[in-house]
Amino acid sequence: MPSISANHLKTQGVSAIAEALSDVPEAMVSVRGKDRFVVMDIAHYHYLRECELTAALAESQADIAAGRFVRESVDAHMKRLAKLK
Repeated sequence: MPSISANHLKTQGVSAIAEALSDVPEAMVSVRGKDRFVVMDIAHYHYLRECELTAALAESQADIAAGRFVRESVDAHMKRLAKLK
């Protein structure tokens, strides 16, 4: 994964990001030699969000199939959540 220094980003701006993402979907931004941030193309971001949502749905379906859920009214749910604080 390519890396963009904060100084290069400061001087070159968005063109530094565009250059780094020309061949790959993600790039690191380093600050004082340490990787601190990741930048990515918006299409890749949307793909990753879709993957997260698909994984969350699969996890929820597995919980339901295994019986790990509670059926209750809104009031009962709110009371149970208040006890968790």
